[in-house]
Amino acid sequence: MIAIEKNNGNGYRFVLKSESGQTLLSSIPFPNESEVQKSLQILKTLKNTPIGFERKTDHEGKFLFNLKDDTGSLIGHSERYTSEAGMENGIKNLKNRIHKLSDLGEL
Repeated sequence: MIAIEKNNGNGYRFVLKSESGQTLLSSIPFPNESEVQKSLQILKTLKNTPIGFERKTDHEGKFLFNLKDDTGSLIGHSERYTSEAGMENGIKNLKNRIHKLSDLGEL
């Protein structure tokens, strides 16, 4: 499922969720909904290309990843994970979800 949300300010973002409703990716803020839609179209193209994941550890020792497009621009970020294995599983789930949503025409 993909939810488009209005931020507290004037911006928008999308949240990509697993089938069970767990957040897999939260996008960066966009100024309007059309920019959100453009970013979602980029996700569709990622189905056929290597997906750019940047793995990170925050100041509390939690693991997270950023998703970048083929130009290196940030698309979104994950939730924080307590283990590296959990983060890697989150990446795997996100890849599978992108492929499934693309196949269903939801992206």
